[in-house]
Amino acid sequence: MPSPQPPRAVFAMDPVHLPLLFPPPLMTRLSLAAELDPALVVQDLGDPAAADALARADVLITGWGCPRLDTGLLAAAPQMRAVLHAAGSVRSLVGDAVWERGIAVSSAVTGNALPVAEYTLAMILLCGKDAFDHRERFRATHVYPSPAETAATGNVGRRIGVIGASRVGRRLLELLRPFDFTVLLHDPYVSAAEAAALGAELLSLEDLLRHSDIVSLHAPDIPETYRMLDASRLGLIRDGGVLINTSRGALVDPDALTDELVSGRLHAVLDVTEPEPLPAGSPLYRLPNVFLTPHIAGSLGNELERLGRIVVEELERLAAGTPLAHEVRHADMVRVA
Repeated sequence: MPSPQPPRAVFAMDPVHLPLLFPPPLMTRLSLAAELDPALVVQDLGDPAAADALARADVLITGWGCPRLDTGLLAAAPQMRAVLHAAGSVRSLVGDAVWERGIAVSSAVTGNALPVAEYTLAMILLCGKDAFDHRERFRATHVYPSPAETAATGNVGRRIGVIGASRVGRRLLELLRPFDFTVLLHDPYVSAAEAAALGAELLSLEDLLRHSDIVSLHAPDIPETYRMLDASRLGLIRDGGVLINTSRGALVDPDALTDELVSGRLHAVLDVTEPEPLPAGSPLYRLPNVFLTPHIAGSLGNELERLGRIVVEELERLAAGTPLAHEVRHADMVRVA
């Protein structure tokens, strides 16, 4: 009996990401699992070569820089039955037409969650040691701090508030387990028993903010979370408390946050902002109590290969007729990033 025809796949992303996502060993595995042209990466739907490939494609392998999958693109890909996303959230990528067509969607978001959680853990530990403040003072004075100046420093018993038991939030909770922290969690979709199983105490958002030394945001960017940390809620965080945001800038009122940081009452580690990037004149670039990074918490450099490997494994499952392991379901889109 002849073997089934392998699926036909097409890359759709910014080509700069392709060699890091799929280095030679992974590209070989892709080529064995599907019929594809490793040199063809779709960005411009007007390209005749892209149009011909899309017309015959069963699978679209997407990544950062992929055009939105709307009705126009899907009309050019009548045989499309799966989208395998070699990045994180598919919210800005997948339009209603994808779900209406019944196209399966898979994402490497679980692979992208790990470096974000690792970045957050690193920042929590450094903030607990007041590393950024000590660096600023040491740079200015060249003098070691006295015992009195470090009396409130340390990570023993720090109260860490995690907002959102998302994939990143859950990986962070896992990474926090070995440390001597008290971990608090807010998530409206999680029960107290589930929070306890994750190693955290479930609290309301307001109580979490009141009782945390360090607050870390891991909620999705959905209408219900827009500006969830407004001026009144930011005001609940204790004096000297730290806000870490690796989620989305839209979750925090930018004017209220700037006011708190300019006053010096709060500290912040911000990998995401609103807008992104901040305008050149923003005081957040210069404040000593703000550690600002250019959206680097997610997968970068050699971490991209992890995302590519997840997609390769999904394509192998698809070719073998077995269920996808990282499928994104339409019903979940109302509460996931």
